Amino acid sequence: MARYRLELGPIPLHHQVYLDLTSALDNEEWRPGDRLPPERELAVRYGCSVITVRHALGELAREQRIERTRGRGTYVLSPRIDRNIAGVMSFAEEMERRGLDPATRLVTSRLEPAGETVAAALDISLDAPVVYLERLRLAAGQPMILEQARLPAQRFPQLLAHDLERHSLYDILAQRYATRVVQARETIEPIVLRAREARLLGLPLRSLALLVSGVALGDDGAPVEVASSYVRGDRTRYYLEREVTRVSWNDQSDPPLVAAAGLGGRGAGPAAGRGGREAGRRRHA
Repeated sequence: MARYRLELGPIPLHHQVYLDLTSALDNEEWRPGDRLPPERELAVRYGCSVITVRHALGELAREQRIERTRGRGTYVLSPRIDRNIAGVMSFAEEMERRGLDPATRLVTSRLEPAGETVAAALDISLDAPVVYLERLRLAAGQPMILEQARLPAQRFPQLLAHDLERHSLYDILAQRYATRVVQARETIEPIVLRAREARLLGLPLRSLALLVSGVALGDDGAPVEVASSYVRGDRTRYYLEREVTRVSWNDQSDPPLVAAAGLGGRGAGPAAGRGGREAGRRRHA
């Protein structure tokens, strides 16, 4: 007997199945890593066809709530974390706000000479000493971001003596070195992880990730850090909120209307012309 009764009406059956499965996932009836029941079993649960269930599972797979693997079945994925690319909160602050216990693990720390790229980015001499920090950022015990940062050692002497696992790097710079990071110039690109980075992030070889690279500037305008962060693509999704405007909107007059050629026709009359103009206006909204 079906556990959930589908109803005939304006909402398609597969979408009703999708909504109930989504609710079940949100309520942790199945948790990340769990295997969902086979399609035929789900069809009995909902009293529908296997095709209807397959369509609903396809929607969940596109949203990356589940992963369907031929021969292995369907497994629940951990939900993605949406992060504002222009946000001002630190990683730890964001994870705490989401109820995910943040942690930092120091992987590597050392002094090394600056290469050409790092020296140019930090505006220091070639081979000048820099502090290299490689840290793994975790949320609820799961690796999320691998950070590799370089800072000028002359500006931040004895930086490696500080606790870089339990304290924020930027807080240390502000409190111990009177340097506040106030601006960052960053780029984001999709990459395929190399073996070492994939292993540290707990991912299979050649997994996809986002590479966030950039330079951080202090309150005196000088560059104080050049960093690259490998962000798990299966757990993180960045978004950007922006204002939308057009140069033409600065003109107080009405925007130009695009003529809908061929819609007026002989004998179509002014109503058809108005409809064509409205269609043109909508296309250029």
